[in-house]
Amino acid sequence: MESSELLWICFAAFVADALILGFLALVMRLVMALFPSKEKKSDGMLVAAMASVLQTVYPGSKITKVEEIK
Repeated sequence: MESSELLWICFAAFVADALILGFLALVMRLVMALFPSKEKKSDGMLVAAMASVLQTVYPGSKITKVEEIK
């Protein structure tokens, strides 16, 4: 096999991979648009761990709300 044939085979494989990955990215975007994720509520174990630490550091404190700072 000549080296130019090998070069064309590699190029064709690269283009095919790029097209397949692009198609899969579009399918993923479509699925995410059709089925949006629901907002997560605070995890009970996380709140319990934070309350435990706060009780240790600041006795008598109470957690009323947990939210993510963006």
